[in-house]
Amino acid sequence: MRWPALLPLLPLVALTTHTIVNAALLRRPRTAATTTERVAVLLPLRDEAERVTPCLQALLGQSGVPHLEILVLDDGSADGTAEVVRAVAGDKVRLLSGAPPPAGWLGKPHACAQLASAAGDADVLVFVDADVVLAPGAIAGGVELLRSAGVQLLSPYPRIVGAGRLVQPLLQWSWLTFLPLRAMERSPRPSLAAAGGQWLVLDRAGYERAGGHAAVRDDVLEDIGLARAVKRAGGRIALADGSALAECLMYTSWRELRDGYSKSMWASFGSPAGAAAVVGLLVLLYVVPPVAAVVFLAAGAVGPAGWALAAYLLGVVGRVAAARATGGRAWPDALAQPVSILLFGALVVRSFALRRSGRLSWKGRPV
Repeated sequence: MRWPALLPLLPLVALTTHTIVNAALLRRPRTAATTTERVAVLLPLRDEAERVTPCLQALLGQSGVPHLEILVLDDGSADGTAEVVRAVAGDKVRLLSGAPPPAGWLGKPHACAQLASAAGDADVLVFVDADVVLAPGAIAGGVELLRSAGVQLLSPYPRIVGAGRLVQPLLQWSWLTFLPLRAMERSPRPSLAAAGGQWLVLDRAGYERAGGHAAVRDDVLEDIGLARAVKRAGGRIALADGSALAECLMYTSWRELRDGYSKSMWASFGSPAGAAAVVGLLVLLYVVPPVAAVVFLAAGAVGPAGWALAAYLLGVVGRVAAARATGGRAWPDALAQPVSILLFGALVVRSFALRRSGRLSWKGRPV
């Protein structure tokens, strides 16, 4: 086969190879770690009565952290969230009543800022969402890895469960495929940053040098914004696979997933043109090949059909590598990579449409 015939495959070969290399280099917290540092676990809640119990029980069962304080903030819930916290945890956690966000602040950054201010003399701040359930040694493992990696912000991605098997795995796949993880750790560039707000581990001093959540007060993607703020302040960040120590039930239905993605996808790209470029590239790389394979085969062009099929399979291999590295389900989900990309594109379009019409909201608050 002539070299020109291989050229269309080279980008996919490079990307899939990058996924595999990143997966091999991916940091992971130890499951049997201990720490003597003072750690504050910070849990912001708004209308989480139905899902907070497993999260709280897991936090109360942490081991390897003798100096641990759990602070919970009820951010104006109307569903009895505070009562559930009291019933489950009693006086084992410190329950705060959140103030309404002032002008210029979004709800979650404001809730997190209040929690951090109340964290006393903690050396390490651990932010956790209500839909995350941590294994007993998760907090100690996260703190140990924060220190051994020499970073100020560590983002251990939990294993994602629940609705969205076609879309949710794209989160981990995207940064394993397109983000050079170790280069990101070394680079001072704020634009080269990623993080997931479900579970964040931060050095307290580094968090405060970055301006805390006040630095991202109006940021819809406050987790990524916080990672960039840490870099701007001279700190370092790292991603890790936390799937062995944490599980996250982000969405229980397609409607929840659709609304959750629509709330924030517009903020991921900078502009509609940028979003169109990214989605167009993904479609070209991962959707066109299987369609082309069918078209070529129907036309009797067996050679081109084989190369198009090879391109499709390279995308599948990348999804499998990402799933195996992050505790996800590889088969048969990876075979549906083209469908995943199309659904992702549709969610991006919906997010920009709602943003343009001013109809974006989340938990009763405008975005």
